[in-house]
Amino acid sequence: MASHLAKADPSTSVLPSPQFSSVDLRSISDKGSRLLRATSSRSSGLIPFTDRCSSGHSHTTGLRLPQGLPIGDPQQRAAETQAHSEGFDEEEYRDSRLSPVPKIRDRMEPPAGPGNESARAPSQQDDGASVASVGGVADDRSAEASRYSQRLLNEGHERWEGDRCPICFLFVGLPVGEHARVNGCCMKTVCKGCALAAKQRGIYDRCPFCRTPHPADDASKLVMIQKRVGKRDAEAFNNLAVQYFCGKLGLTKDVPRAIELWTDAAELGSLDAHHQLGVSYFYGYGVEEDKLRGIRHWQEAAMKGHALCRHMVGDVEYDNGNYELAVQHYMITAKMGYEKSLDAIKDLFMKGLATKAQYAEALRGFGDAVEEMKSHQREEAKRLGV
Repeated sequence: MASHLAKADPSTSVLPSPQFSSVDLRSISDKGSRLLRATSSRSSGLIPFTDRCSSGHSHTTGLRLPQGLPIGDPQQRAAETQAHSEGFDEEEYRDSRLSPVPKIRDRMEPPAGPGNESARAPSQQDDGASVASVGGVADDRSAEASRYSQRLLNEGHERWEGDRCPICFLFVGLPVGEHARVNGCCMKTVCKGCALAAKQRGIYDRCPFCRTPHPADDASKLVMIQKRVGKRDAEAFNNLAVQYFCGKLGLTKDVPRAIELWTDAAELGSLDAHHQLGVSYFYGYGVEEDKLRGIRHWQEAAMKGHALCRHMVGDVEYDNGNYELAVQHYMITAKMGYEKSLDAIKDLFMKGLATKAQYAEALRGFGDAVEEMKSHQREEAKRLGV
C-alpha cells in the first residue's frame, strides 16, 4: 500500500514539601503540651495531675493544688518541682529537640522486628499487588488514550474562523494559500474575489481590508510584519517564521529561528503554525525528527477545525493500516471542501477499504461545502486567472 504521507516542504505548506505522618504530629504535640502545662504550673502554683490508662501509658489529665500547702508557701516550689518531674520528662523533650528530623522513609517504614511483619521482605502476594498496580496505571493510560482519540473524532468538524475572508465572511477555498492572500499590514487573509472587487472600485495600491498602502519593497514588508509581531499577533509570528525558513525579505535563512517563531505562534493560537510544526517535526526539517510530536501538533489543530492538519492525521492512520479511522478523518475534511480528502476516500473505496455509502456521503458533503464558498466575485477572479 503506497504511503499517503509524501514528504512535505514547510515553506510551501506553510521538590515537594515534606509531609509528617499523624503519629509524628501527635508525639510532638504531646511533648510540647506537657512542657507547656509544666511551665504554667511553676507560675500558677498548679501541679499537673497524671493518670495511667489500661495500656500503662501516663497521661496528664488535669491540674491540682498540692494538698496541705497554701499558695505562696515556702515549700511550694519543692512540691512543684516534684510534680514537674512526675508529669514531664525533660530529658525526653531535650532529645526530641536535638535529634534530627526522621527521614520520610524512616517514618513510612517501621523497623523490622516482632510485631512489625509489614517490614519484612516482599512476598509473592506483594509482587502480585505490584503487578496489579502497574497494570492499573497501564489501564489508566489506555483509557486516557481512548478518550483522546474519541475527542479527536468528535471535535473540529467545523472550520476555524481564521479561514474566513474578513470582507465577504465566506470560508476561503482549500488550500487557503491558493485562493487568498495574506496582507502584511493587518495580517488578514483576503480572498481573491474580494481583492478583485477592490481593484474594480479603484483600490489598487492599498490593502482591501485596512486600506494601508502596499509596501514598496521587501524592507517595508518586513517592517510591517515585525510591527504586528510586536503586537503579539499570532499570524504575524507565523508569517515571519516562514520568511526565516525560506530566507526571504532580505533575511538570512535561519531554520531554528523559524521553529522558535512557529512555536510562539502556536502558543498564541495560530493553527497554521501547528501545521508547520507538525511538518517540521514529522519529517525532521530543521529539528530532530520526532514523528509523535509532529502528529500531536496536527491533532491539536485538527480538533480546532484545521482542515489540512485533519487530512494529515488521516494520512498517518492510512499508513498505519487503520483504514476505518483514516476514512473518518478524510470524511470530516471532505465535508469542509478539501478535494484531496475526497480523492482519498474514493481511492479507499476503489480498493474495497471504504463503503459505497461512505463515498457517497463524502461526495455530497464536499459538494455542499464548495457551493457555500462560491461567490460571483470569486468566480470572476477564477475566470480571469487572478
